[in-house]
Amino acid sequence: MSRSSNDLSVLSLFTGAGGLDLGLEAAGFEPVLCVEVDNESRETLKRNRPAWRLSDPGDIHELAPAQLLRQAGLKPRQLTLLAGGPPCQPFSKSMYWSTGDAPRLRDPRAKTLDAYLDAVEATLPQVLLLENVKGLTFDGKDEGLRLLERGLRRINKAHSTSYAPQTITINAADYGVPQIRERVFVLASVDGRQIEMPAPTHGEGPNKEPFLTAWDAIGELDVDSWPAELYASGRWARLLPSIPEGQNYLWHTPRNSESGGEPLFGWRTRFWSFLLKLAKTQPSWTIQAEPGPATGPFHWKSRLLSIEEMCRLQTFPRDYTIVGARRAARRQVGNAVPSALGEALRLGGAPAALW
Repeated sequence: MSRSSNDLSVLSLFTGAGGLDLGLEAAGFEPVLCVEVDNESRETLKRNRPAWRLSDPGDIHELAPAQLLRQAGLKPRQLTLLAGGPPCQPFSKSMYWSTGDAPRLRDPRAKTLDAYLDAVEATLPQVLLLENVKGLTFDGKDEGLRLLERGLRRINKAHSTSYAPQTITINAADYGVPQIRERVFVLASVDGRQIEMPAPTHGEGPNKEPFLTAWDAIGELDVDSWPAELYASGRWARLLPSIPEGQNYLWHTPRNSESGGEPLFGWRTRFWSFLLKLAKTQPSWTIQAEPGPATGPFHWKSRLLSIEEMCRLQTFPRDYTIVGARRAARRQVGNAVPSALGEALRLGGAPAALW
């Protein structure tokens, strides 16, 4: 099946639970193929969007370029948008705290950047989008970004394209997501045009809406009892009730002892999300994919967030079901791009601005 050049098509790599793709769908894009290796994520996509085609095999490293094109029903240069967020762990700030450094290109998962470039060369899309954590572009530790730039120069030389990657850091809260979530987007157009991102819609200043808060998103789910799986556990769980909402372990450092905290920890000796609690009047802190028992954000009632609450903070549609046990479901939700962000950005405000 070949496609009309008028279609707004998106080929999704590392689809996960479909967060970004749901936003792009709402913005007018038609997903033609989703490449995802995780079984629970694939079941989530089948449950909620049975019309979306899943690649076979799901492992991008085992999917030959000819297979990718055939299964997507595409010829080179027909695709509007190639989108995906390769695994971020090789570049994650969390790795610095747990090991003293992030493995970056030494991590086998970083090979997904090469696979992403292979997909670019196979499809030669009008626009490409790659989402990742800010660590991808850290000064002096930006090997991943340099790899992408080298790969695109090679593709340009081989195929007479003009991909010129631009890197944009976005906080999802600025675009109507009830969550502070900073991520990097690498964008490039086949003809070298710069892609204008729409101005933030939320925050302080004229012509902006107030930030959406955690209460806006999950306040109606606030109850006084909850299932056993939502009780906090681990060595530090007993401290959660003593920490005010919106605060973290810093409440229990010598600097806050006069305010009611205990001098249990040194100042800035833990990762920011350690014993971090939501505040009703602020956006949520970043939802984590695989947190430890003391890693927030925790609910303001000193418990874990439910999967439904996390889905709302990530702006999944209300009727969207995440398949799998709690750990697998949390991983899917925490790894997702907020759906509302994909819809709000529209890669330039409106599709007509690009294609």
